[in-house]
Amino acid sequence: MRSDLLQRLLEDRAAKRPVVLATRLTDGVQKLLYQTDTEGETGLLEAVREALASDKGRVVATSDGEWFLNVFNPPLRLIIVGAVHIAQPLARIGALAGYDVTVVDPRTAFASEDRFPGITLVTDWPDEAMAALAPDTRTAVVTLTHDPKLDDPALQAALRSPCFYIGALGSRKTHGTRRERLLAAGFDEAAFARINGPVGLSIGAKSPAEIAISIMAQITEKLRT
Repeated sequence: MRSDLLQRLLEDRAAKRPVVLATRLTDGVQKLLYQTDTEGETGLLEAVREALASDKGRVVATSDGEWFLNVFNPPLRLIIVGAVHIAQPLARIGALAGYDVTVVDPRTAFASEDRFPGITLVTDWPDEAMAALAPDTRTAVVTLTHDPKLDDPALQAALRSPCFYIGALGSRKTHGTRRERLLAAGFDEAAFARINGPVGLSIGAKSPAEIAISIMAQITEKLRT
Protein backbone atom coordinates (compact mmCIF):
# COMPACT_ATOMS: atom_id res chain seq x y z
CA MET A 1 0.00 0.00 0.00
CA ARG A 2 1.25 3.47 -0.87
CA SER A 3 2.25 5.59 2.11
CA ASP A 4 -0.27 8.33 1.26
CA LEU A 5 -3.13 5.79 1.15
CA LEU A 6 -2.01 4.29 4.44
CA GLN A 7 -1.92 7.73 6.06
CA ARG A 8 -5.43 8.54 4.80
CA LEU A 9 -6.71 5.17 5.98
CA LEU A 10 -5.27 5.76 9.44
CA GLU A 11 -6.85 9.23 9.52
CA ASP A 12 -10.22 7.79 8.47
CA ARG A 13 -10.10 5.15 11.18
CA ALA A 14 -9.13 7.72 13.81
CA ALA A 15 -12.05 9.90 12.71
CA LYS A 16 -14.38 6.86 12.67
CA ARG A 17 -15.20 7.31 9.00
CA PRO A 18 -16.43 4.18 7.19
CA VAL A 19 -14.07 3.48 4.31
CA VAL A 20 -13.31 0.72 1.80
CA LEU A 21 -9.85 -0.10 0.46
CA ALA A 22 -10.42 -1.20 -3.13
CA THR A 23 -7.69 -3.25 -4.83
CA ARG A 24 -7.83 -4.09 -8.54
CA LEU A 25 -6.89 -7.73 -8.82
CA THR A 26 -5.33 -7.50 -12.27
CA ASP A 27 -2.60 -5.01 -11.39
CA GLY A 28 -2.80 -4.19 -7.66
CA VAL A 29 -3.98 -0.59 -8.12
CA GLN A 30 -5.54 0.63 -4.86
CA LYS A 31 -7.85 3.46 -3.83
CA LEU A 32 -10.02 4.45 -0.90
CA LEU A 33 -13.76 4.71 -1.46
CA TYR A 34 -16.53 6.09 0.75
CA GLN A 35 -20.27 5.62 0.99
CA THR A 36 -20.78 9.29 0.04
CA ASP A 37 -18.74 9.05 -3.19
CA THR A 38 -20.67 9.96 -6.34
CA GLU A 39 -17.95 10.03 -9.00
CA GLY A 40 -16.72 6.79 -10.51
CA GLU A 41 -18.01 3.49 -11.89
CA THR A 42 -21.62 3.14 -10.72
CA GLY A 43 -21.42 -0.61 -10.06
CA LEU A 44 -18.29 -0.19 -7.96
CA LEU A 45 -19.80 2.61 -5.86
CA GLU A 46 -22.96 0.57 -5.26
CA ALA A 47 -20.85 -2.41 -4.21
CA VAL A 48 -18.92 -0.18 -1.79
CA ARG A 49 -22.14 0.95 -0.11
CA GLU A 50 -23.38 -2.66 0.09
CA ALA A 51 -20.07 -3.85 1.53
CA LEU A 52 -20.10 -1.14 4.21
CA ALA A 53 -23.72 -1.96 5.10
CA SER A 54 -23.01 -5.68 5.42
CA ASP A 55 -19.57 -5.35 7.07
CA LYS A 56 -18.23 -7.90 4.59
CA GLY A 57 -15.52 -7.66 1.98
CA ARG A 58 -16.25 -8.88 -1.52
CA VAL A 59 -14.97 -9.13 -5.08
CA VAL A 60 -16.88 -7.07 -7.64
CA ALA A 61 -16.54 -7.16 -11.43
CA THR A 62 -16.59 -3.77 -13.19
CA SER A 63 -15.87 -2.45 -16.67
CA ASP A 64 -12.20 -1.90 -15.72
CA GLY A 65 -11.60 -5.23 -14.01
CA GLU A 66 -12.30 -7.06 -10.76
CA TRP A 67 -11.85 -5.23 -7.48
CA PHE A 68 -11.48 -6.66 -3.98
CA LEU A 69 -13.25 -4.47 -1.44
CA ASN A 70 -11.76 -4.54 2.07
CA VAL A 71 -14.15 -2.92 4.58
CA PHE A 72 -12.88 -0.70 7.40
CA ASN A 73 -15.93 0.22 9.44
CA PRO A 74 -15.75 1.93 12.84
CA PRO A 75 -16.86 -0.30 15.72
CA LEU A 76 -20.57 -0.59 16.36
CA ARG A 77 -21.63 1.20 19.55
CA LEU A 78 -24.79 1.07 21.63
CA ILE A 79 -25.44 3.91 24.07
CA ILE A 80 -28.18 3.09 26.58
CA VAL A 81 -29.48 6.01 28.64
CA GLY A 82 -31.05 4.75 31.83
CA ALA A 83 -29.69 1.87 33.92
CA VAL A 84 -33.18 0.44 34.38
CA HIS A 85 -34.33 -3.18 34.37
CA ILE A 86 -34.72 -3.35 30.55
CA ALA A 87 -31.18 -1.99 30.16
CA GLN A 88 -29.70 -5.09 31.83
CA PRO A 89 -30.70 -7.66 29.18
CA LEU A 90 -30.33 -5.07 26.40
CA ALA A 91 -26.72 -4.41 27.39
CA ARG A 92 -25.95 -8.14 27.38
CA ILE A 93 -27.68 -8.75 24.05
CA GLY A 94 -25.98 -5.72 22.50
CA ALA A 95 -22.57 -6.97 23.61
CA LEU A 96 -23.30 -10.43 22.20
CA ALA A 97 -24.30 -8.80 18.90
CA GLY A 98 -20.86 -7.17 18.67
CA TYR A 99 -21.60 -3.68 19.97
CA ASP A 100 -19.40 -1.70 22.35
CA VAL A 101 -22.07 -0.99 24.98
CA THR A 102 -22.15 2.05 27.26
CA VAL A 103 -24.82 2.62 29.89
CA VAL A 104 -25.36 6.25 30.92
CA ASP A 105 -27.11 7.13 34.18
CA PRO A 106 -26.10 9.65 36.87
CA ARG A 107 -27.97 7.56 39.46
CA THR A 108 -25.15 5.43 40.78
CA ALA A 109 -27.54 3.17 42.68
CA PHE A 110 -28.75 1.99 39.26
CA ALA A 111 -25.55 2.26 37.24
CA SER A 112 -23.47 -0.19 39.25
CA GLU A 113 -21.01 -2.92 38.38
CA ASP A 114 -23.16 -5.44 40.24
CA ARG A 115 -26.09 -4.76 37.92
CA PHE A 116 -24.01 -4.37 34.74
CA PRO A 117 -20.95 -6.61 35.03
CA GLY A 118 -18.42 -6.02 32.28
CA ILE A 119 -20.37 -3.08 30.77
CA THR A 120 -18.94 0.43 30.49
CA LEU A 121 -20.83 2.72 32.87
CA VAL A 122 -20.92 6.52 32.64
CA THR A 123 -22.46 8.41 35.57
CA ASP A 124 -22.31 11.88 34.04
CA TRP A 125 -25.55 13.64 33.15
CA PRO A 126 -26.68 12.58 29.67
CA ASP A 127 -25.85 15.88 27.94
CA GLU A 128 -22.27 15.71 29.22
CA ALA A 129 -22.00 11.99 28.51
CA MET A 130 -23.28 12.31 24.95
CA ALA A 131 -20.90 15.18 24.22
CA ALA A 132 -17.98 13.03 25.33
CA LEU A 133 -19.21 9.87 23.56
CA ALA A 134 -19.85 11.74 20.27
CA PRO A 135 -22.24 9.32 18.52
CA ASP A 136 -21.24 8.58 14.93
CA THR A 137 -22.76 6.75 11.96
CA ARG A 138 -22.12 3.40 13.63
CA THR A 139 -23.84 4.30 16.90
CA ALA A 140 -27.30 3.37 18.18
CA VAL A 141 -28.83 5.40 21.03
CA VAL A 142 -31.68 4.12 23.22
CA THR A 143 -33.30 6.07 26.06
CA LEU A 144 -35.16 4.09 28.72
CA THR A 145 -35.71 6.26 31.80
CA HIS A 146 -39.17 7.82 31.14
CA ASP A 147 -37.67 10.91 32.83
CA PRO A 148 -37.48 13.94 30.50
CA LYS A 149 -34.61 15.37 32.55
CA LEU A 150 -32.51 12.37 31.49
CA ASP A 151 -34.03 11.24 28.21
CA ASP A 152 -34.54 14.59 26.47
CA PRO A 153 -30.93 15.85 26.64
CA ALA A 154 -29.75 12.50 25.27
CA LEU A 155 -32.34 12.55 22.48
CA GLN A 156 -31.43 16.11 21.54
CA ALA A 157 -27.75 15.17 21.34
CA ALA A 158 -28.59 12.06 19.29
CA LEU A 159 -30.74 14.08 16.87
CA ARG A 160 -27.84 16.47 16.31
CA SER A 161 -25.55 13.54 15.54
CA PRO A 162 -25.31 11.18 12.53
CA CYS A 163 -26.11 8.08 14.65
CA PHE A 164 -27.93 5.44 12.60
CA TYR A 165 -30.59 4.55 15.18
CA ILE A 166 -32.48 6.40 17.92
CA GLY A 167 -35.07 4.69 20.12
CA ALA A 168 -37.07 5.88 23.11
CA LEU A 169 -39.08 3.77 25.54
CA GLY A 170 -42.62 4.87 26.34
CA SER A 171 -46.24 4.59 25.29
CA ARG A 172 -47.72 6.41 22.31
CA LYS A 173 -49.05 9.04 24.71
CA THR A 174 -45.59 9.47 26.22
CA HIS A 175 -44.11 9.72 22.73
CA GLY A 176 -46.68 12.40 21.86
CA THR A 177 -45.67 14.59 24.78
CA ARG A 178 -42.03 13.93 23.91
CA ARG A 179 -42.74 15.25 20.42
CA GLU A 180 -44.20 18.47 21.85
CA ARG A 181 -41.13 19.05 24.00
CA LEU A 182 -38.69 18.43 21.14
CA LEU A 183 -40.60 20.64 18.72
CA ALA A 184 -40.60 23.37 21.35
CA ALA A 185 -36.84 22.89 21.66
CA GLY A 186 -36.44 23.70 17.96
CA PHE A 187 -36.47 20.31 16.26
CA ASP A 188 -38.70 19.82 13.24
CA GLU A 189 -40.96 16.91 12.29
CA ALA A 190 -38.31 15.33 10.08
CA ALA A 191 -35.86 15.23 12.98
CA PHE A 192 -38.48 13.84 15.36
CA ALA A 193 -39.31 11.10 12.83
CA ARG A 194 -35.81 9.69 13.37
CA ILE A 195 -36.87 8.54 16.84
CA ASN A 196 -38.30 5.03 17.03
CA GLY A 197 -41.01 5.30 19.64
CA PRO A 198 -42.48 3.28 21.16
CA VAL A 199 -39.10 1.59 20.82
CA GLY A 200 -38.63 -1.90 19.41
CA LEU A 201 -40.32 -4.10 16.84
CA SER A 202 -43.96 -4.91 17.51
CA ILE A 203 -43.64 -8.58 18.55
CA GLY A 204 -45.90 -8.56 21.59
CA ALA A 205 -42.97 -8.28 24.00
CA LYS A 206 -43.89 -8.13 27.70
CA SER A 207 -40.92 -8.97 29.94
CA PRO A 208 -37.75 -6.85 30.14
CA ALA A 209 -35.83 -9.52 28.22
CA GLU A 210 -38.47 -9.71 25.48
CA ILE A 211 -38.53 -5.92 25.16
CA ALA A 212 -34.73 -5.92 24.94
CA ILE A 213 -34.94 -8.50 22.13
CA SER A 214 -37.45 -6.33 20.25
CA ILE A 215 -35.18 -3.29 20.60
CA MET A 216 -32.09 -5.15 19.42
CA ALA A 217 -34.04 -6.59 16.50
CA GLN A 218 -35.12 -3.11 15.43
CA ILE A 219 -31.56 -1.81 15.71
CA THR A 220 -30.36 -4.73 13.56
CA GLU A 221 -33.09 -4.08 11.01
CA LYS A 222 -32.08 -0.42 10.76
CA LEU A 223 -28.39 -1.29 10.46
CA ARG A 224 -28.79 -3.94 7.77
CA THR A 225 -31.59 -2.59 5.56
